[in-house]
Amino acid sequence: MTMWLCRAGRHGEYENKFLEDNRVYCNWDNLPESIMRFSTKRELQQYFTDNDEDIKVKTAMNWASQVWPFAHEMKQGEIVVLPSKIKSVIHFGRIIGDYEFLPENANPYYHSRRVEWFACDVPRESFDQDILYSLGAFMAICRIKQEARIMAVVNAYKQGKKLLSTTHAQALDEAETARDIEGEARENIKRLLIQKTKGHGLEQIIEAILRAKGFTTYRSPAGPDKGVDILACAGTFGFGSPRICVQVKSTDTPVDRTVLDQLNGVMKNYHAEYGLLVSWSGFKNSVTNEVAKQFFEIRLWTHAEIIDEFLRHYDQMDDEIKEKIPLKKIWIVNSGDE
Repeated sequence: MTMWLCRAGRHGEYENKFLEDNRVYCNWDNLPESIMRFSTKRELQQYFTDNDEDIKVKTAMNWASQVWPFAHEMKQGEIVVLPSKIKSVIHFGRIIGDYEFLPENANPYYHSRRVEWFACDVPRESFDQDILYSLGAFMAICRIKQEARIMAVVNAYKQGKKLLSTTHAQALDEAETARDIEGEARENIKRLLIQKTKGHGLEQIIEAILRAKGFTTYRSPAGPDKGVDILACAGTFGFGSPRICVQVKSTDTPVDRTVLDQLNGVMKNYHAEYGLLVSWSGFKNSVTNEVAKQFFEIRLWTHAEIIDEFLRHYDQMDDEIKEKIPLKKIWIVNSGDE
C-alpha cells in the first residue's frame, strides 16, 4: 500500500483545516496555477524559477519534486500520513478523490485531494524511532517506505492493542541522513512546554512573553477568569497604550467562534483597544474565517506563534521561567537549501 507524507504547514498551522475539511492541501503559496497544467516535472521547476528571481535552481528542483506527485502520482485508495505539530500524535487518512485545483479558495488552499481520516491521534511513541525520523524529514510531500510496519501500529491502535517497538538499525541509519535537526529541537521544546504548562501554566508563559516585549501585565488568579486571563499595557506603570485583553486556552481541541465573540465583548468591558486569543491547539474554521474582519483588533496565536515568541524573547525572561524551561543555544552547519 503506497503511503504519502503530507505536512500541514511548517509549524502545523493548517492541521485543523485539513482535518475539518476532510482534505489534504498542497500548501505552496507561490503556485496559483493548476499542477496539471505542467506536462513534466521540469516545466514545473522552470515555473518556480521564472516567477521568483530569488529562487535558486536547487530549491526549484526540490519544490517540484514535492509538488509534482500531489497531482500526478498520488492515487485514490493510497494512505496519507499527517504528523501533528499540535499534539504528540499522527493522523492517517485514505485518499478518496482525484487532484482538484480550486482557484476560488484562499491562498494557500488551491491544490486539494479529498481524504477519509480513518485513524486520528495515534500516539507518536507507538512508532519506532527510525519511522519518527523519516516523518521528521524536510520534505513536505513525499513517499514513506515503511508502509507495513506503520500500518501494523495503526491497526493495533484501532483494535485497542499496544504494539511494542523494535530496533531497525539499517532503517535508522538511512533515516538519519534526512533528519530535520532544527525541527526535532523545536518538537522537543514543544513537548517540554506542554509538560510544564498544564492548567494555568500556559498563561504564565504568555505573560512572560508579554513582559519580555516590554508590557506591564496583570494575570487573573486561578479560578473563573470572566473571559480574560491577562491584561497587558505599555507605558510607565502600564498606563499607556496599547491596552490588550488576552484569553488563553490550553485544551486539546481547537477553539471555536464562541470564544472569539466572548473576547470581543470582554475587550469592551475592560476598555481594551486590542485582543489576543491564544489557543495551543489552534482554531476551527469558524474562527480563522474571521481573521480579515478582526485584523485591526484581534490577533490569534497557536502553538507555532507561542514557540516563536518564546524563543525570540527567551533571553529577556526571568530566572523562574528559565528554570522551568531550560534551553541552550547551539550552532550547526547549514547544509544548504531545503
